Amino acid sequence: MKIKALTLTLLAAGFAPALPAWAETVSLQQAVEMSLAADPRIKEREQVVEAARALVQEVKGNAGWRVSANAFIGLAPEAEGGFYQGGAYSGTNPRTDGDKLHGISDWTHLDFALIKPLYTFGKVERYSDAAQGNVELKQGELKQTRADIVYDTKRAYFGFLTARDSRAFLEDMQGRVDQAIATVERGLKEENGEVRQSDLFALQTARGLLTKYVHQARAIEKISLDGLKVLTGTGLQGDLQVADSRIEPVTFPQMDLAEFQARALQDRPEMQQLEAGLRARRALLAAKKADRMPDVYAGVIGQFNYASQRERLDNPYLFDPFNGGGLTPVVGVKWTRYSASLRRASTRPRPNSKRSITRRPSRLPAFPTRWVRPTSTPRQTSNRNVRWQMARPRRGAG
Repeated sequence: MKIKALTLTLLAAGFAPALPAWAETVSLQQAVEMSLAADPRIKEREQVVEAARALVQEVKGNAGWRVSANAFIGLAPEAEGGFYQGGAYSGTNPRTDGDKLHGISDWTHLDFALIKPLYTFGKVERYSDAAQGNVELKQGELKQTRADIVYDTKRAYFGFLTARDSRAFLEDMQGRVDQAIATVERGLKEENGEVRQSDLFALQTARGLLTKYVHQARAIEKISLDGLKVLTGTGLQGDLQVADSRIEPVTFPQMDLAEFQARALQDRPEMQQLEAGLRARRALLAAKKADRMPDVYAGVIGQFNYASQRERLDNPYLFDPFNGGGLTPVVGVKWTRYSASLRRASTRPRPNSKRSITRRPSRLPAFPTRWVRPTSTPRQTSNRNVRWQMARPRRGAG
């Protein structure tokens, strides 16, 4: 009891020697979870998926109300003295000096529009479907990234176990060869005729080869463990151990090749990406056909102007663009067509991307203002897990 109390006192005072840090022991499942949590590619892909979902919401938002407003302060020519010559407010001779500048007045302008699309001939629906296909493509990339991380982690984990077991096996063989060499050397000294000098040379050659293989196994063991540290986020300077003491045999899956192929075609993210890409292409084709049709809209537009140094005309047949305003409900039809050169420029893929997202600018009350172009289907998706190969007949075969 006194020794325990003394130890606690020394630890509290900082005089006790530093204890060795305990190594973190992880199982295969824990290593996979740590790798998925530590790899920054997961967060990157998740943000890409969220950006694609936001684009879907942006496309759907084009079917709602849209507000546009513009206000500014400028200068306008001053106007005073009435409508008729000589400053009269009634008569038969209107003024004709409109091209002369009599002064400067401040001018305040405001125009606005509140527009609601009524019918777009399926543009919003088709472009929404294309954008949703883009989301599914990004989700497939996220699944592929997760699968790559799991694959790399398991390869490092079992690679370390394999290298450790191989090293132990080779070291055991190395010890047995050393014992055999000692036996042969003793027999040569005794000259009993049971062993020859060539036997010693053969055993020494085998010992050299085993020494080489042992060093290679140690190197692979170190590399595999360092790779597992990096994948799990422990760091090269960290201390990590695996929970399994050796590789355990597993039962071979009781499935034939056709079942494996069917499950791969159904569950692989590449196949899901391909299906989503084809669906997005069909939706984009339908949207392009709908682009030839107009957009029907309704809303309210208006503008107001005020100039302090201009007299206001309250004549319904005359309109002063610097003093006055109006407000009216509208129902209209809008076509938006672009030249072939602009269309080619807008659909050209951007660098570092499979297929760019095309957006068309427009002004109110044009509709829609933005839409998406889904990324291309994964025709050349690279994956270390699956290698699709097509068998080609050799010349002269058959």
